[in-house]
Amino acid sequence: MARVLIVGCGCRGLALAQVLSSQHAVRGTSRSPRRVAELEAAGVEGMVSDPDRLATIVPALSGVSVVCWLMGTADGSPEVHGARLQTLVEHLVDTPVRGLVYEAAGTVDAPLLERGTQVVRNAAEIWHMRGEVVTADPAVFEEWVVAMTEAVRRTLSASTA
Repeated sequence: MARVLIVGCGCRGLALAQVLSSQHAVRGTSRSPRRVAELEAAGVEGMVSDPDRLATIVPALSGVSVVCWLMGTADGSPEVHGARLQTLVEHLVDTPVRGLVYEAAGTVDAPLLERGTQVVRNAAEIWHMRGEVVTADPAVFEEWVVAMTEAVRRTLSASTA
């Protein structure tokens, strides 16, 4: 059983966690302590973390195999698709994390999502880290959940091959 970390575990993240939890341990982050209590009540290991402050994410990486970076609707936090994401992938190289699933669709401006996509692709090329970019529209919820679940599956399959 692998552990999956969902950074940005809001409503969609919780739905993804519930699907993944049938086969994996799932940890989810939120900026809100109240939301963390909701995650815990739903069977997800919740942690207070802010993707704009990576030092709050680092403790959540312990024992994690795959990170899902769900920032496609994180309007108002442009660096989570740029400098913060770049710093995260550089840090992941020195952890047991084997891959990153990046949400590259949502309400965030397309150039920011493309920037994040390029960060993930560069990390995959430079450090041979599995990087999955999911372009399914989160507004089409069922398709998005399937796409994210499949990306996690591929990431874990690649890391054990």
